[in-house]
Amino acid sequence: MSTPGQYRAKATEYGELRHAATTVSEKDEYQRLEQSFTTLADNAQWLADNPHKLHRPGHPIGGGTLTEQEEHVLRCLGAALIMQWNTLPTKLQRKLFDDAGSMDDAGSMDELLHTAALRGQIARFLHKHKDDENGN
Repeated sequence: MSTPGQYRAKATEYGELRHAATTVSEKDEYQRLEQSFTTLADNAQWLADNPHKLHRPGHPIGGGTLTEQEEHVLRCLGAALIMQWNTLPTKLQRKLFDDAGSMDDAGSMDELLHTAALRGQIARFLHKHKDDENGN
């Protein structure tokens, strides 16, 4: 996983490219990339500062694993979120997608590939259900 500083350096690089861009589409693309890397930096910093707040399935949380009731609550919350996905602002959708896709710890190449696969699965799921009025 990259460090917050590495993400911020990349965001700065895209910011400089945005200022030097000559077309509106280039400026828009570089701005999108700059914002994405800034968000990644913010997320990476939060993860670094709050490792005790993370939960990974099958790993202890608060001294134990999730109970069936807690897992049921999380499934219900996830279903409710999907049912309302199309009503959420795009910026919030992106933030939620980025957060969900970064739940795996990508410390090695294998884990990075697993994280990329997870993000792909999430993207396909959201795309498949994007027009469902009831999230079905």
